[in-house]
Amino acid sequence: MNTSTELLKGTLSTIILRLLEGNGKMYGYELTQRVKELTGGKILIKEGSLYPALHKLEADGHIAAESVFIGKRIRKYYILTAQGSKVARQSVHELLDFLSTMEHLITTDPRYGMA
Repeated sequence: MNTSTELLKGTLSTIILRLLEGNGKMYGYELTQRVKELTGGKILIKEGSLYPALHKLEADGHIAAESVFIGKRIRKYYILTAQGSKVARQSVHELLDFLSTMEHLITTDPRYGMA
């Protein structure tokens, strides 16, 4: 079962920032494949979602792009800026706190038998 596109939308920037924080510079396709690998194929990021998120993070100053010639092609690598490192840590903390709150909300509902 793949993760809902709607659920992914709100976490995509955090995922990107966290991956760049842990892996240094990465290019777009590499990011999508790493997410697929780490989630056992449950989260599949499409180019139509990835590149707008990358461009927004770049415009906000959280990541920087570096173009590298690979043969006759140009590959664009993304790296965290100093500001991006701070935002990555804050985003991960906020997401974990939100997930903890959601887990509590959902698992304490007696209708689900998990109280």
